[in-house]
Amino acid sequence: MARIALDRSIADGFARVALENIGRRYPYKVDHMLTGPDEPLDPAVLHPVFCGSYDWHSSVHMHWMLVRLLSLWPDLDDASRIRAMLDEQFRPEAIQAELAYFHRPASRTFERPYGWAWLLRLQAELQSAGVHDAQAAQWAESCAPFARHLAQQLVDYLDVADFPVRTGTHFNSAFALIMALSYARTDQHHTLRRAIVRRAHRWFGHDQRYPARYEPGGDEFLSGGLTEAVLMHAVMDGCAFAEWWELFAPTRAELANWLTPVSVTDRGDPKMSHLDGLNLSRAWCWRMLEPALPEDQRPLAVRAWSDHIEASLPQAIQGDYVATHWLASFAVLALSEPVGGQ
Repeated sequence: MARIALDRSIADGFARVALENIGRRYPYKVDHMLTGPDEPLDPAVLHPVFCGSYDWHSSVHMHWMLVRLLSLWPDLDDASRIRAMLDEQFRPEAIQAELAYFHRPASRTFERPYGWAWLLRLQAELQSAGVHDAQAAQWAESCAPFARHLAQQLVDYLDVADFPVRTGTHFNSAFALIMALSYARTDQHHTLRRAIVRRAHRWFGHDQRYPARYEPGGDEFLSGGLTEAVLMHAVMDGCAFAEWWELFAPTRAELANWLTPVSVTDRGDPKMSHLDGLNLSRAWCWRMLEPALPEDQRPLAVRAWSDHIEASLPQAIQGDYVATHWLASFAVLALSEPVGGQ
């Protein structure tokens, strides 16, 4: 039923978007706690690695996407340019400067949890690529201290975070844990994995009849309910998830809300453009969930995956910078994530 695939042509287009974004310094949204009148606000000083692509976490998105695309197609049109750029970006001294920023007392919650999760996902991708790519292994080695620090920060946070954040924006708890779980598995970080599994069950294990009618919010790029389901699928075995889903799934009428792409009335509005991201992240969720769903729901999931991608894929490459600085990464997730898991 799928009508779109992440082929070489689309991958080349995504790679060009990422290269342009990483090299684009302005506009840039600075999120920085000033502790004195003389602190610099130049993004390249604050974040020598992730100072392009509009904001810090979107820059991490784009770096992850380049590594993923290079792993899938080592002979991309811009492969040599990608490798040269990533060599420059992942210089050990530059990564150490990024890490130093996170050691600032005033930066304790900077990019928590969304940026943390994407950095961990980037490191997982680097480690996986490094198995067969010596250059990627060097990049992973450079980034390893940064990833270890954020992994420990996340463990410490999960130890005291009694309540999840369910909104479908950067603060969403389930999405962060899904992305961090990739790192925990790849790095064999058992402490982080146990923390994620424990907190996922405590936060979401007893949810029932999720009210899908309340989605989406007007600036959400994640489905709180579907993302929660992907997380629970990742931390449960098949039988346990099937039982959980039976209790959790919305009514048939409300399930239709998740199966239908949302419309976007103003793609030049930075917040409304998030809804294109919602379509692509929903597609990613349906791709991950489909094999574990009841038999009668699997065709619905496959169709929803296709419909949501068709609705918003063009905006990942062509459109306003408020979307193109980040959207392609969610398209790559939706098109390249292994069906049923990471």
